Amino acid sequence: MKKGTAFALWLALALVATAPGGVVAEDRKFDYPPTRIVNVIDTIYGVSVSDPYRWLEPSADPEVGKWTDTQNALTRAALDSLPFREKIKTRLAELWNYARSTAPSKHGSRYLFYKNSGLQNQSVLYVKEGLDAEPRTLIDPNTFSTDGTLAMDWTSTSDDGTMIAYGVSASGSEDATLHVMNANTHEVLPLEITRCKYTSVAWEKDNSGFFYTRYPVKGTVPASDENYHQRLYYHKIGADASTDSLIYERPEQKELGIGVGMSEDCRYLIVVVYAGTGQTNELYYMDLAKRDGLRPIVTGFASAYTAVIVENQIYVITRENAPNFKVMVADMSDPRHENWKELIPESDESLQEIRCINRRLVLTYLHNAYSVVKLYSLTGAFEKEIALPTLGDVNSITGKWDEPEMFLSFSSFVYSPTILRYHFDNGSLDSYEKSTVKFDPGTYETHQVWYPSRDGTKISMFIVHKKGLKLDGSNPTLLYGYGGFSVNMTPYFSSSLLLWFDHGGVYAMPNLRGGNEYGEKWHEAGMLEKKQNVFDDFIAAAEWLIANKYTSRDRLAIEGGSNGGLLTGAVMVQRPNLCKAVLCEVPLLDMIRYQNFLIARFWVPEYGSAEDSSQFKYLLAYSPYHNIKPNTQYPAALIKAGESDGRVDPCHARKFAAEMQAVNVGDNPILLWIERKAGHGQGKPISMQLDDSADNWAFLFWQLQMKW
Repeated sequence: MKKGTAFALWLALALVATAPGGVVAEDRKFDYPPTRIVNVIDTIYGVSVSDPYRWLEPSADPEVGKWTDTQNALTRAALDSLPFREKIKTRLAELWNYARSTAPSKHGSRYLFYKNSGLQNQSVLYVKEGLDAEPRTLIDPNTFSTDGTLAMDWTSTSDDGTMIAYGVSASGSEDATLHVMNANTHEVLPLEITRCKYTSVAWEKDNSGFFYTRYPVKGTVPASDENYHQRLYYHKIGADASTDSLIYERPEQKELGIGVGMSEDCRYLIVVVYAGTGQTNELYYMDLAKRDGLRPIVTGFASAYTAVIVENQIYVITRENAPNFKVMVADMSDPRHENWKELIPESDESLQEIRCINRRLVLTYLHNAYSVVKLYSLTGAFEKEIALPTLGDVNSITGKWDEPEMFLSFSSFVYSPTILRYHFDNGSLDSYEKSTVKFDPGTYETHQVWYPSRDGTKISMFIVHKKGLKLDGSNPTLLYGYGGFSVNMTPYFSSSLLLWFDHGGVYAMPNLRGGNEYGEKWHEAGMLEKKQNVFDDFIAAAEWLIANKYTSRDRLAIEGGSNGGLLTGAVMVQRPNLCKAVLCEVPLLDMIRYQNFLIARFWVPEYGSAEDSSQFKYLLAYSPYHNIKPNTQYPAALIKAGESDGRVDPCHARKFAAEMQAVNVGDNPILLWIERKAGHGQGKPISMQLDDSADNWAFLFWQLQMKW
């Protein structure tokens, strides 16, 4: 019998033995099958950099595939044998089985929205002919495939609600093919445009055509460039896609991205050209009445700019000389940057979004990392703040620029997702649709604390748990973080957390530097050469929770995905004695070669690149894969990735897990799970999400010695 097969069988049998109360006994050691080592050493700026598992990078390599199968088998043997894993999955299915919708978006007299009845693999796009009308199905992605792995990545609806462009991709790849449906007849036009990844679409007023972005067709550029060189095209309805007009490209700067939108009256096309994820962009426009080409509004990538155009005025959010952002205005007769005037000045709160609804400006701010919504006149006069139900997050706002209603999607840790409807005529806010989740919010409590990081900076953190918690250091605690790309960690609802709370768990979420909770300075303090601040903030959060008796080292787990996977990987390596367990999901872990894979060059403005000598030094200093130390006892880890991930290559997870398994001492398991039909998480069917979540909670229950 092969060693791997013998180990899997032994492990499955060993896991069945449990201690009293359903706690899994840990009197065993993990004997991983050997992984081939190839002595690859690069000399970079005079420094020798070892990469013994580089052979695990190519996913298409048959040897890599066999190695992955072996690792997946070991992980399945470990997790499936846990006596409470199926009970957790059953409970999660109960908690997830509630109807939930997005805020309705009005197009003409129609309202469009997504809804999931509970456990549908994919949410369905519905339409109502009026707000009180019965909904009818427009597009049901659950009919695309039997296992739910064909997903609808995005939709774009024409101004009158007649035409819908949508993208379909497989296995979480996000490499979508564009289709068009006539919403009146449900006819899907004979049109398929491939390579519409991260696509935006802007329809003309009369539905005669649309502008859209796409990447080069495979084979027309070198394979390494297939995820770059995004271009803007125009498609005329009824024409062959091969004749689509090229509107804009920047071939000399392949890492630039392009986004497209339309003014509220559909007269002006707005084009955003952004420098990767560097939080800087340019703005262009086209007067569709003249159709005389794109004209610049602001160029040079000096700052970040978000614009809306209403009644021949352009309103721009920018952080130029305003780290918390401000609003500028100009007339569309000449909207160039030099003609902008300040309309709404910067405040102490971080401005997040601008909308124009009912001929008013609707601004969303963050105050101490939770949402605040304010109304202003088009002349910049403050009118009122909308009183939200509780401390929480407004994750979307919909409404027409000339109509007297708007909808807000709102939730918080123990406030289930709710669509709120605001009436401009009388200033009232009511619940339009509230998700019915079977729990009593009065049995839980949320509070926010502030703690010092390593350099003395005060960091805010949300803590949630059941009421009556004893601060005796014995509570199982999950610390979740991200810290990058201006992504905000705000209060959000997850029914999965109810399972955690009901078993005595504490959930903690700090607002690490690298996010935008406190403006651009907060983001800049956690990027490039200051990235270590993010790790220090997270470590300090763990230390604060332990010092204040919420938990102890042996009852603490940490979790993060994507950039948060980098966070947990770095903290795991830098402070192996900080916690007992790690959930490291779709992570970046090799920071010396990361820019070579998929779309990662877009992230160079955030991280830097080893191609630069000064950036190489700090990247090597924290790169998790390169800082694993031999003969060290690391915490238990479940490292997860998706084979079809179009953002973070699964090679990061493979290489890191191989090195960890080779050098880790002690009994803590290092498990790797590569989902074969999933990507970065987008479009993942509910059935797969349930299994994924059940694995995570089962792993934590196991490692933190929790009873079921």
